[in-house]
Amino acid sequence: MIEDSGKRGNTMAERRQLFAEMRAQDLDRIRLSTYRTACKLRFVQKKCNLHLVDIWNVIEALRENALNNLDPNTELNVARLEAVLSTIFYQLNKRMPTTHQIHVEQSISLLLNFLLAAFDPEGHGKISVFAVKMALATLCGGKIMDKLRYIFSMISDSSGVMVYGRYDQFLREVLKLPTAVFEGPSFGYTEQSARSCFSQQKKVTLNGFLDTLMSDPPPQCLVWLPLLHRLANVENVFHPVECSYCHSESMMGFRYRCQQCHNYQLCQDCFWRGHAGGSHSNQHQMKEYTSWKSPAKKLTNALSKSLSCASSREPLHPMFPDQPEKPLNLAHIVPPRPVTSMNDTLFSHSVPSSGSPFITRSMLESSNRLDEEHRLIARYAARLAAESSSSQPAQQRSAPDISFTMDANKQQRQLIAELENKNREILQEIQRLRLEHEQASQPTPEKAQQNPTLLAELRLLRQRKDELEQRMSALQESRRELMVQLEGLMKLLKEEELKQGVSYVPYCRS
Repeated sequence: MIEDSGKRGNTMAERRQLFAEMRAQDLDRIRLSTYRTACKLRFVQKKCNLHLVDIWNVIEALRENALNNLDPNTELNVARLEAVLSTIFYQLNKRMPTTHQIHVEQSISLLLNFLLAAFDPEGHGKISVFAVKMALATLCGGKIMDKLRYIFSMISDSSGVMVYGRYDQFLREVLKLPTAVFEGPSFGYTEQSARSCFSQQKKVTLNGFLDTLMSDPPPQCLVWLPLLHRLANVENVFHPVECSYCHSESMMGFRYRCQQCHNYQLCQDCFWRGHAGGSHSNQHQMKEYTSWKSPAKKLTNALSKSLSCASSREPLHPMFPDQPEKPLNLAHIVPPRPVTSMNDTLFSHSVPSSGSPFITRSMLESSNRLDEEHRLIARYAARLAAESSSSQPAQQRSAPDISFTMDANKQQRQLIAELENKNREILQEIQRLRLEHEQASQPTPEKAQQNPTLLAELRLLRQRKDELEQRMSALQESRRELMVQLEGLMKLLKEEELKQGVSYVPYCRS
């Protein structure tokens, strides 16, 4: 009980810290609720480093934690949710350069506490799978079209038509995000929210869903969502124009120009906070600019538009088929996956707070996926070899080249398999040594310095693992080159066969 109360106290303290930092940004002074909500969610997104993660990284993390097969109404406990977030941010750090590494534990803690504050305000310690997917898909970075396509896949049936009940559930969950940043009065859920977006009588496909949510203006309850992406796109846009109120010599982000006052322009901070000077009034119509164009470029664009006959306006999104695409059937190529690998990913017990077990699990899962890739290439090579052996009597000249290529490819695969076995053994040894080191360092800080040989052995194992990974990547590259050569040889053999068939035709007629 004492430990639980201590954890709850730490959780509340971290939540208060996030919201205190958000209040320090003075975002509540933004007079327009749409911009205010988008700026607050953008602050949370960047504070938790979710702007560095796109929807494809989120989908990969959900699959690695076996959430793609769970019922959307299944509830996740805090430990399982923490495991999902750990996978997202540890994989992110692997993709980032060493000079731009993020603080993984802090990002996990901030995002976990924000999600609990938004979707579990009563403190039950459980969030539904659907809420987690919608929150991560909304707050992650990347293109809005990709995120909306994923959301539509969660709220549509097998025929590619949106289910209104699921869309209503989506609005219930996603509108908890503005409520969590104290914008519930403006963008809280109401029963009329779903009805105001789509007509109940017509079927809504993916194209209609994208047209509605990406239109200008979008539905009123979700008007902050496209603005959140526009904020991210213009953060580093530079305007060499002086602000007419604060007189800063340049602007970053949005630029606003009055449609009534001559050459009256405001930076985004002055416009959002309602600053006005001279004859300008906040009631005047303002036009928003997301880029800067010189007068010469404006003249060129105006001339090109006047001379062009066709409309230059691009569609909001490409047209997608109404029927959802069926997954490819790779049963004749991809070997069956062992059942035990899925059982390894399904876990519901509590996970330690340290990040090392997640790194080891992801490494082992990546090696399993690498094994499947090797089997796929091996089977493809075997099929090519079978085709070459069937046409071997008519093509004796190229047979030595094919056998040499196949032998070299086989040796490369054997070497890679040996290196992968050694890599797995080293990973298991690293995990064992890390656990021993954690157990030895828990009681007192003096014990961590009593066994320096353990740390030295761990460093050597890591160095050995890096060397093996480098060798394995080099071998994979050479194997790809061999596969390209093999395909070229197969094409040559088939061309020779066709040529010989054509040369035999006149002889048969005579």
